[in-house]
Amino acid sequence: MQGRKYEGGFSFIEVLIAIVLIGIAVASLIAANSSFTRANAAGTELSTAEFLLEQIKELTFVLPVVDPNSGIATFGPEADETTLADYDDLDDFDGAVFSPPISSYKATLNGFAAYTQEVTIENVSPTDFEQVMADHGSNFVRVTVKVFYSSKPIVSADWIRASYVEP
Repeated sequence: MQGRKYEGGFSFIEVLIAIVLIGIAVASLIAANSSFTRANAAGTELSTAEFLLEQIKELTFVLPVVDPNSGIATFGPEADETTLADYDDLDDFDGAVFSPPISSYKATLNGFAAYTQEVTIENVSPTDFEQVMADHGSNFVRVTVKVFYSSKPIVSADWIRASYVEP
């Protein structure tokens, strides 16, 4: 048997090495696919949250800061504003939480029921927008919108609005 020459084909060791290498390659592909799927889901959540944040921004952009009828400066809705349809100024949205979220037309977006929009309106100093002042103590307000997905914060943004007083 010692003089016998190796004939064509694979040895048992070569087959085992090939199986191990193929197994490692398949495991790597599965792990990469899982990572890509998680990253895609996170990107989708962020994109949707940004969309919902922009809906509030578009809705509140055209509203006056204080009640246009009475001129009363009250943060939160006035006593006669019991529904979202009644909100006619920016300060009505202070403390508002929308779940399911709303669109820029005040329509409920039931397709995004896992998301929540939270709005805060704060009066800020005209010289330091980080300094919160008493309600309507200046002509500047900071609007902060936070969007949550299943109670997990996804995105937050704030911007400054000026309350223009006509002479």
